[in-house]
Amino acid sequence: MTATQPAASETASILIVDDMEENLVALEAVLGSLGHVVRAHSGEEALKEMLRQEFAVVLLDVLMPGMNGFETAANIKGLDQTKDVPIILLTGAAVDPNYAYRGYTVGAADFLIKPFDPWLLRTKVNVFLDLFRKNRQLVDQSDQLKRLLTADGGRPTVTPSAPPPTCAPPTEPSYGTDDRDTTDSAERPAHPDDADRLSEVVGQLAQAELLLRDANGPGGSDLADRIVELEQAVGRLMAERKT
Repeated sequence: MTATQPAASETASILIVDDMEENLVALEAVLGSLGHVVRAHSGEEALKEMLRQEFAVVLLDVLMPGMNGFETAANIKGLDQTKDVPIILLTGAAVDPNYAYRGYTVGAADFLIKPFDPWLLRTKVNVFLDLFRKNRQLVDQSDQLKRLLTADGGRPTVTPSAPPPTCAPPTEPSYGTDDRDTTDSAERPAHPDDADRLSEVVGQLAQAELLLRDANGPGGSDLADRIVELEQAVGRLMAERKT
């Protein structure tokens, strides 16, 4: 297994799997500029790589000795850690016409026949890379919102600020009697930052929802559940501010 460039947190990784070295070299030449490319020479090696790191997409040759492409794809989809990674199956022209159907039944997202157009391959892979980055951005924003909403170990709470003072008509000063005790309202702490905090939450939640509309791919339902939780938390904050 070799990589084209050092891994970087902001770079999406692509896994290419083929038992023939010349095919890996060709794939790497086409896809190297799109992201961090990792090679695997067998289905077993591919599974090990996927358990070590996260990939945006997997390009998987169908006809491999040992664990073939269909079996590898089924194993990838059978693991919780890797089941949402999109798979593009690759195969030669002289193959069973039912291969495409078999590929989709095991969870492949696309199926390409060799020799393929390099531009077409780059375009298809780029779609999954963009989806991966949007999903990652959405997860980061969800985590940021949760940190913003969480205080003192876990409950999203906010202390209601004191109501704005009302204008009252001037009263005649009294002598010999105690003035009305106003320490209650004076001692109540005001939190001017709460409004800004809630406004920031609403803004970030709106951005996350926009991203979610574009992220109609693997893992979208889990991300949608995160958004629902955040919307409920914001609703509780708004309700507490009104009380």
